[in-house]
Amino acid sequence: MPANNPPAHTMRLCPTCDGFPVVAVTTSTRRRPDGTLPTLAATCPDCRGTGHAPARPARVLVAR
Repeated sequence: MPANNPPAHTMRLCPTCDGFPVVAVTTSTRRRPDGTLPTLAATCPDCRGTGHAPARPARVLVAR
């Protein structure tokens, strides 16, 4: 594992995209002459296309 990646236990799947950070969105109902649909790649704005989000901080319980 490269040194610049955070440890696996500090990462979790992005709750917004559920780990599918980039999707293809069709831009028209008409097909091109070769039979393909024009598409755009849409990236998850919360994880910026990585599919992971930082781990939540642990809850701290304070006794009164």
